[in-house]
Amino acid sequence: MDVNKNSYTFGFAAIMVVVVATFLSVAAISLKPFQDKNIELEKKQNILNSVGIQVERDAAAEAYEQYITESFVVSSAGERTEGDAFTVDLAVELKKDVNAQVFPIFVSEMEGVKSYILPVRGTGLWGPIWGYIALQDDLNTVLGAVFDHKGETPGLGAEISLGWFQEPFKGKTIFKGTEFVSITVKKGGAAEDDMHAVDGISGGTITADGVTDMLKERLGNYVPFFESMRKEIEVESVLDSLAPDSLVVYTLNTIQ
Repeated sequence: MDVNKNSYTFGFAAIMVVVVATFLSVAAISLKPFQDKNIELEKKQNILNSVGIQVERDAAAEAYEQYITESFVVSSAGERTEGDAFTVDLAVELKKDVNAQVFPIFVSEMEGVKSYILPVRGTGLWGPIWGYIALQDDLNTVLGAVFDHKGETPGLGAEISLGWFQEPFKGKTIFKGTEFVSITVKKGGAAEDDMHAVDGISGGTITADGVTDMLKERLGNYVPFFESMRKEIEVESVLDSLAPDSLVVYTLNTIQ
């Protein structure tokens, strides 16, 4: 065989392409289970972080089972519906009409107190941004927040994944009275007494605006669920406060 011929060069190149492509395909298939497991553990780690539980990735599965006591999905009407909260892909859901979407909820319980963890997803400057907002049992006050991104600018929009940006969300509220107002990432800084705003990112305005829009759109879809839960809590509170002989009268009046 004449190795100086063009046909030899082209043939050798074609064989190498096939060999390398085969090798990469086998490697990708072999590594996928490990990649999927790492993604699962990171997701559990972020959910836990939103309620203040800091664990290493390898310990996330065990801690998740311990602290996340319930998970479910609700419809746009706030009603529980079929679906696995953990496997819901918000990137897919956001492409649907809002009335066809499902909204995942994770419930954490520590020392008898529940908190509700809601996943959020939106768009930053260069791509998707996402995270988790944990609300206290009043379904209004933020217990914690975790955000991440795919490709925001280091030192600017990428700051949403750092503690200094996430920490101020704690204690903020998403309702003003009975009105849903969400939380705004404010350019130039939020006033100290503003319960519905946090400081923006210097030079990262577009990403910050993306967080604002993400929270308003995603959390807003849970309002029907919040309202139904508050009604249940109010009824339970009334029932707990009633004397046994008053309970029958209250029940009959409620039915009527």
